[in-house]
Amino acid sequence: MTLLDRLTLFSPLDFASLAFLILAWLWIGWRIEKPPANRPSVSVLMAGFRRDWMTQMVMREPRIFDAQLITSLRQATTFFASASMLAIGGGLALIGNTERLTDVARDLDLDNAPAFVWDIKLLTVLLLLSNAFLKYVWSNRLFGYSSVLMAAVPNDRDAALASPRAQQAGELNITAARSFNRGMRATYFSLAALAWLAGPIALIATTTITLAILYRREFASHSREILLRFPPEHGPFPATNTSLAHPDTDKDTTS
Repeated sequence: MTLLDRLTLFSPLDFASLAFLILAWLWIGWRIEKPPANRPSVSVLMAGFRRDWMTQMVMREPRIFDAQLITSLRQATTFFASASMLAIGGGLALIGNTERLTDVARDLDLDNAPAFVWDIKLLTVLLLLSNAFLKYVWSNRLFGYSSVLMAAVPNDRDAALASPRAQQAGELNITAARSFNRGMRATYFSLAALAWLAGPIALIATTTITLAILYRREFASHSREILLRFPPEHGPFPATNTSLAHPDTDKDTTS
């Protein structure tokens, strides 16, 4: 049986539901990271607060709190990376034993599809989990880079390199958080993709629910309202304020 013959095992609705999953995943990521100027997402607001954090770090003595905070962020990425590895391992083991899925489908009166169909559906989940794993690992490394730059900030707040080093650390911190958020979204949609095992209608339903949950959390949640009560000084968009100078410096020098 050729590949084209095997693809005929999937219905047009299967292809449509898979396309919907991928487009929803890409669209919500773009909307969260590139929101309208008058409606920033939680992630963009937090990027501004991360810049504010680096501003305060320059003036804080000692900086033990900052070191503890960056350590906790790295621990979170490590946890999710490990969880993703376990999930990938479990999925690979299941691909090698799809007979169990066939038995479950028969018990639930689902479509008794060939093993190839189950393998493709599981591979879709595994690809999303693999993407999440790579994002978590890269996020962990970027948080490590950020911690090194934080350590390189001179203890003297009036030193010429104090603010530029803090700015570098802040931007790396934001990049690490962005990668972590992308990993989280891939994890969410990998869970939604599991519903494809129950059919394309179930996949469309879970994708829609996942999309709605992510949109609400980023643009219509109570936590976003709290963040907007006192918005970050350095943001929320990088172009609005690129300087991390402390209060002793002239903020009008920003370009």
